[in-house]
Amino acid sequence: MPVAVDQKLTNSLIALLEQGTTPWRREWDALGGCHHVNLISGRRYSGSNPVLLTLGMHLRGSALPYWCGFGEAKSRGLAPRKGSKAVSVLRPQVHVSQAIPETSTAADASESTAMPRSWVSYRPVPVFNAADLVGEALAGLVQARSEEESLVRRPEPERLAAAESVLSSWPVEVVHGGGQACYRPAADCIHLPERAVFHSAAALYATWGHEAVHSTGHPARLARDLSGTMGSRAYAREELVAELGAVLLGERLEIGSDVANHAAYLASWIALLRESPRVLVEVLGDARRAVDLICPDEVAVASPD
Repeated sequence: MPVAVDQKLTNSLIALLEQGTTPWRREWDALGGCHHVNLISGRRYSGSNPVLLTLGMHLRGSALPYWCGFGEAKSRGLAPRKGSKAVSVLRPQVHVSQAIPETSTAADASESTAMPRSWVSYRPVPVFNAADLVGEALAGLVQARSEEESLVRRPEPERLAAAESVLSSWPVEVVHGGGQACYRPAADCIHLPERAVFHSAAALYATWGHEAVHSTGHPARLARDLSGTMGSRAYAREELVAELGAVLLGERLEIGSDVANHAAYLASWIALLRESPRVLVEVLGDARRAVDLICPDEVAVASPD
């Protein structure tokens, strides 16, 4: 994502954090539609995009998780409302090149078989929220997306059972008891309060997911820096990875991310984000990789435009 886009998004996020809010958190509203989808195709946005789009909804006070690119909107006779601003989502691009093996002589090189090398980069693509669009076709498209969502909507017991199954399958021991939720890297163990302490099953799973994301940083898994202590940069960064990872996991499990506010972390996150506009994208990448380990995202990235 270009630095200018990074800086704009980061500045908006810092302003919200300074107001004492964590703008990516929201309850799962099964009736109102929760998955971020393309307004035209109905395809879900995946990867780290749900966090970016949830932030975008918060910034514009919208309750509609429907988005599309300018070209798509124009093709349906829609246009962005004057003064409205787009949100940049990240579209993956796969690159393939012919790798040249290290050889000692030109003759060796001519006889060697070069192996192809592939990698993925992410290109920012601007999309507009349905609340920022105008046009005769808009109401029909919003209704179509809402009706489509209702057809695939899973009842709460089914969603909670699926969340229990996914988190119970994560190969990190969970110990219930005490009044604190945490992950202990040395023992590679998650500690959670007793189930009855949580005000809902969804709150339990959201907290469990947060600690599970921490556990992906173990040296045997993604090997993030888990050595930070309260107040340190490393601690603030890891907490932000777990925070955003819990939001992504809540989206995939359809349980939301309605967990208690960690108000003490806001100041440290603000300081972290002010370091560089790249920090937010880097943290989002770590959060996505963590959640991919726990609950692989099999939903294709929606084509924004």
